[in-house]
Amino acid sequence: MIYKTLFTVCFICTGILFCKAQNMEFLKNKVIAHRGAWKANSHPQNSLASLQEAIDLGCEGSEFDVWMTADGVLVANHDADHDGMKIEEVTYAQLLEFPLPNGEKIPTVEAYIKHGMMQHKTRLIFEIKPSGISKERGQRLAAKSVELVKKLGAEKWVDYITFDYDIGLKVLEMDPNANVAYLTGDKTPADLKKDGFFGFDYNINKLKENPHWIQEAQSLGLTVNSWTVNKEEDMRWLLDQKVDFITTDEPEKLFTLIR
Repeated sequence: MIYKTLFTVCFICTGILFCKAQNMEFLKNKVIAHRGAWKANSHPQNSLASLQEAIDLGCEGSEFDVWMTADGVLVANHDADHDGMKIEEVTYAQLLEFPLPNGEKIPTVEAYIKHGMMQHKTRLIFEIKPSGISKERGQRLAAKSVELVKKLGAEKWVDYITFDYDIGLKVLEMDPNANVAYLTGDKTPADLKKDGFFGFDYNINKLKENPHWIQEAQSLGLTVNSWTVNKEEDMRWLLDQKVDFITTDEPEKLFTLIR
């Protein structure tokens, strides 16, 4: 009787979690916090604190940058180095010797994603950094990234972006349903559509040089994002162009304009 009751309880709990997962409704407001929402309250970039700030603000997405240490640990950090150490050339244990300014340890991507999965309103914009060592290492980083997202069951939370086109293609090879956007700005919307990309995420200056790409991309069913947009005049221009997302260090300013 006890086992039957326990089974019933577990079945009900699983059903509730399944329903929640199926009914997740992420925010849609165009605001992507660049490296988390860090600037206004002086959080370290790519920290759990900056991620939580983006969530608390209600951003549609929070972007973070991913590298792989010498011992194969995926970590969130923008630059190729941390406190003077090349991330790709040292172990995670060595990185832990130098905490972030707020006392946090440099977060593993697993910890970052798990924190993001505690809510279902802000998406996690997973930037896979090109390796400074070799293209082959970049491919391994892409593979480990997708494997980790799958292991955590985080596919609904995660969109991928990258400056390395081959990394984007590797992600799509491993997960054809993944949302992958390209950052560099040297591919047309037609190129991206042909190769299965979700959209592009180009620098604001590149879009001003090629404003016709915005409508062209959207007519092909691709999304349009722009980085890193901190000037009010640029935000207004992009809003007038009806882009899908805007990546900014100042999400508070962008929210004010949108509202």
